[in-house]
Amino acid sequence: MSSPLAYRRILLKLSGEALMGDDDYGIAPTVIQRIANEIIEAHDAGAEVGLVIGGGNIFRGAGLAAGGMDRVTGDQMGMLATVINALAMQDALEKLGAKVRVMSAIKINDVCEDYIRRRAIRHLEKGRIAIFAAGTGNPFFTTDSAAALRAIEINADVLLKATKVDGVYDCDPKKYPDARRFDELGYDEVISRNLQVMDTAAFALCRDHKLPLRIYDLTIPGNLMRILHGENIGTLVRSSD
Repeated sequence: MSSPLAYRRILLKLSGEALMGDDDYGIAPTVIQRIANEIIEAHDAGAEVGLVIGGGNIFRGAGLAAGGMDRVTGDQMGMLATVINALAMQDALEKLGAKVRVMSAIKINDVCEDYIRRRAIRHLEKGRIAIFAAGTGNPFFTTDSAAALRAIEINADVLLKATKVDGVYDCDPKKYPDARRFDELGYDEVISRNLQVMDTAAFALCRDHKLPLRIYDLTIPGNLMRILHGENIGTLVRSSD
């Protein structure tokens, strides 16, 4: 008999860059297949899975704005990039037998559903994997903020941010070999230290709604299931009270 899961409903946040693998752009088929396999394993173990994917492997609104493009236009292009990634992940998951729904914060009805909170929760209750695309639907908000918002809206037990780093450090571990990794942090400490693993708006949302956040290394196979079985993987951020 399998052990009970530490979390019943999760919101998994993937960066668009995570889908690139070692490529410079786009989606690496082997990477998206491996991630899809891990999500299916979590789903089959009994977890209800919501998913938010960034669009940085295709377009990043802030980067386009830095190059001179209108920020709102750049962010709208970034939202469309997240829809592309969501459809790619839907395809990878459905090829493994999962039932998946992509729900967009902007109207794009020919390719996916509109995001409606009650419908999203119903999809999860029916055993479907729900992928939330197009961020919050508004410019100037990152997909980190969208992940925090959707996690709160669907009453997730935890927000899992999958990265290429094994947690939160006091400084950049790539630049400083003596960087110290935190096993656990409070939200106020993360914000006061300006530890930029996610944007401040996302941290504040999680803090105000007492939603635990775990940052972990996506590149190590099996980490998602280890977290679901209660192992202390990566860094846990939660309210201090």
